[in-house]
Amino acid sequence: MDALTLYGALAVTAMLIFYALEERAAAFVLAFAGACLASSAYGFLQGAWPFGVVELIWSGIALRRWYLRRRPTPRA
Repeated sequence: MDALTLYGALAVTAMLIFYALEERAAAFVLAFAGACLASSAYGFLQGAWPFGVVELIWSGIALRRWYLRRRPTPRA
């Protein structure tokens, strides 16, 4: 296994773990966004640019979810 393949495997594994933990804290949503960025970089480095683009979009979606989740909610 070369270094790029190992990097990709670790990035995707981190995505899976952080996605599973998202309900516990907003920090895991942010970590998921970071793992998506790492996975996107892997896709571009490997030459699979469609994968890189999709992961970049997922990272943006996760960042938005993190931002909305950490905002204080108005009290009723």
